[in-house]
Amino acid sequence: MKYTNDEILAACNKMCQNTLMETLGIEFTEVGDDFLVAKMPVTPRVHQPDGVLHGGASVALAESVGSAGAFMFLNANDVIIRGIEIAANHVKSVRDGNVYAHASIIHKGRTTQLWQIKITNEDGALVSLVKLTTLTLPKN
Repeated sequence: MKYTNDEILAACNKMCQNTLMETLGIEFTEVGDDFLVAKMPVTPRVHQPDGVLHGGASVALAESVGSAGAFMFLNANDVIIRGIEIAANHVKSVRDGNVYAHASIIHKGRTTQLWQIKITNEDGALVSLVKLTTLTLPKN
């Protein structure tokens, strides 16, 4: 069964309820054939002590959007997706507004998937570049 983009976004946003994603204010906003986008507000809730976006919050955003993408694009109703490796380079500070994570699949294997996640600010400037490897496991 083929789902519409609106149905995919609704399912992604529903998965966020009562999770870290809801705590961080992550909202899925756009989906395409090989990408998924989410945004996160930059507020004191996700700041490090000096008032800029915490790198850990950026990594949580990246893993959330990459893992959700793997779940959606693999028709993963009968499998579990787990992030098994993540690497991030933070190149720009953000104090407020929103950041956007654009996850693109690079390798779509049956067992492992490789994602590139670009996190940008509201002006489209690169904030972090993240590589995520996900693992597909059968549900018990």
